Amino acid sequence: MRFVRTLLSLAFLISISSLTALANVYGAVRGVVHDPQHRPVQGAMVMLKAKSSDWTKTATTDADGEFQIIAVPLGDYSVAVASPGFAETALDVTVISGTVPAVHFQLQIATENSRLTVSATSEVVPTDSATPITLVDQLDIARTPGADRSNSLALITDYVPGSYVTHDMLHIRGGHQTTWLLDGIPVINTAIAQNVGPQFDPKDLEYVEADRGSYGAEFGDRTYGVFNVVPRTGFERNNQAELVLSAGNFYQTNDALSFASHTERFAYYASINGNRSNLGLQPPVPQVIHDAVNGLGGFGSFIFNVDPSNQLRLVTSLRRDYFQIPYDPVPDDIENTPGSGQYTPSIGLRDQEHEADAGILFTWLHTFNSHLMTTVSPFYHRNSGDYNSNPDDVPIANTEDRSSTYVGGQASFAANYKRNDLQVGFLSFRQSDTQFFGATFNDGSGIPAVADTEHPSGNLQAFYIDDKFTPFPWLTLSAGMRPTHFAEGNFAVSSIARPADESAIQPRFGATLTIPKLRWTFRAFYGHYYQAPPLETVSGPALINYTQQEGLGFGTLPGERDEEHQFGVVIPFRGWVLDADNFKTNARNFLDHNNIGASSIYFPIAVSQAMIRGWELTLRSPRFAHRGQMHLAYSNQIAEGAGTIVGGLTNFSFSPELTPLDHDQRNTLSVGGDVTLPWRAYASTNVYYGSGFHNAFPGAPYPGNYLPQHCTVDLSLGKDFGERFTASLTALNVANRRVEFDNSLTFGGYHWNNPREIYVELRYRFHY
Repeated sequence: MRFVRTLLSLAFLISISSLTALANVYGAVRGVVHDPQHRPVQGAMVMLKAKSSDWTKTATTDADGEFQIIAVPLGDYSVAVASPGFAETALDVTVISGTVPAVHFQLQIATENSRLTVSATSEVVPTDSATPITLVDQLDIARTPGADRSNSLALITDYVPGSYVTHDMLHIRGGHQTTWLLDGIPVINTAIAQNVGPQFDPKDLEYVEADRGSYGAEFGDRTYGVFNVVPRTGFERNNQAELVLSAGNFYQTNDALSFASHTERFAYYASINGNRSNLGLQPPVPQVIHDAVNGLGGFGSFIFNVDPSNQLRLVTSLRRDYFQIPYDPVPDDIENTPGSGQYTPSIGLRDQEHEADAGILFTWLHTFNSHLMTTVSPFYHRNSGDYNSNPDDVPIANTEDRSSTYVGGQASFAANYKRNDLQVGFLSFRQSDTQFFGATFNDGSGIPAVADTEHPSGNLQAFYIDDKFTPFPWLTLSAGMRPTHFAEGNFAVSSIARPADESAIQPRFGATLTIPKLRWTFRAFYGHYYQAPPLETVSGPALINYTQQEGLGFGTLPGERDEEHQFGVVIPFRGWVLDADNFKTNARNFLDHNNIGASSIYFPIAVSQAMIRGWELTLRSPRFAHRGQMHLAYSNQIAEGAGTIVGGLTNFSFSPELTPLDHDQRNTLSVGGDVTLPWRAYASTNVYYGSGFHNAFPGAPYPGNYLPQHCTVDLSLGKDFGERFTASLTALNVANRRVEFDNSLTFGGYHWNNPREIYVELRYRFHY
């Protein structure tokens, strides 16, 4: 403990003294330029240009013909090289966060008719990352059926293997403890099972980088998934606005208005959006009853380039969502029938959920030279989730109100030299919560009403150091360490289920090996993670007495500690990219959630042991003749837990052997694509298959340990009318195939997949 605190204090002093900060959304591009005799070309002009905007950076080759461009946001780029006497040459490169793609140009003597030569190696795939990564861009979001709606997570579930939404929450790789990063800075949210709305509106995003395990030390603690987003900046427009309007069945609409522009030194993007529908959360029965949703949101990004070495950026976001909680209206259904062993009645409930989220992130980026950079990023984030009931609801009227405020910052230093890419950083934040838990029992049991108010607080500090060493062009070795300290703050003296005061050191090691000419990249990783516990606590005697009557209890909530093994391969071939990996995660104190009796009061829990293992595959095609592209994501996965609940809300049960977790689904497959048609039209589709989630109640109506398999087909057709108008028609779950999706007890009880949805969308672009 003393060693960790000393190390963290030292890290803090180093960070402050060097005025450094993290910019993990950035990468770099380095390369070398040769003439036809393989001699270095000095003084060649190199231009890096984003494919989706007017963002550019330039560099000049040195005496060895080498160049490097740092502080490059993740995304797709074109690199062009020009030098007197030689034909201009260009190739495409993909930059992902924390990587430094290396490119090689062999210039040709200019002829009278030569202007631009595209290298035979038309695209460079990063080969120095041990992390399996899926990159989704704005075109994917716009054309994937349903992906651009405010409450949609299709940009994740259609492209990322092992990801799915069940009981209204995103799960990936067997867990739902995920991290969203905005421009490389984490959007802190420690609550579990408190929010069902997404973090951002997809229409505001330019790229989403989905990382699945094998993270470097700079990427934090959330083992199961990290979603690093690059929002729209304004470099993609010139005094242009876009209006999006839609309408469809279930009285749905999803609308947005955005404005953006830029000069050489300043860029801005601002948007507002609104949505409503009578189909919100996954219903507990085939009918859609009491399931309305509506929301409002806004987003802003402002960038000012003070000079070539300094950039200032301010990002703001605001969301507010309302959800009705659906219920089962059939008295004879098994979940409404006492004595069935599956008694979770919802027939008398008219519950609702209000959620709000607001955040401000300021970033100062400074580049010292072509090898060194730093940023400073203070942040503020406030998140709330209020679950409310009608006081007369039968059998129980529930209230669970929570708000969390996070204030902190992140700092690190990045150095990119020929053989080393070093990241050193520090993260610290303080969290202050307000929590209220209440329940009124209208079932005639005589149990007194429950009311408990808490104001817990806590803080976390983490230091990280991570280095990639490239002894040979075909080999990259990485090693890192992330010491973390979590400390509880203000708690009532009688509080139980309070989080533990903990420290952890997380070593991480990775390697990539690229076979020359074939360009196959093999990767391997071994690492440890520590996830701090949520600030959930209780102290009221009425609530404690009720839980004891239900055979439940509370215990100190520890943080989750994970060990991950992973290996994989990336195979590029003529523009196709196949990525396959095998992974195994051993978890101690696996963080999940549980409810009290038939109520919707949820508390985090820690299961003593969990093991998630599987293999995954993604396949992405090039764009055929600039018209069509396809993608595939497959996962075979087993998610199991064992032992007892060692913290949080416990039922004192014990399972000596591994048994499936409630969100265990063995096989998932997503296949889709889009094609550009004549007359400026396009068509896109996605087919999603799941083998079925674990059956919590084997027997009637579903025998066996797993619920039925499910498959949905989504379609979208669109057409541009001139430069200003785009119209599209989208149908989700075209065949209207319905199954009971899962029977775990969360919002609304059980869950069926959504019925067919059809809507039209109109986009209108105009200058101002």
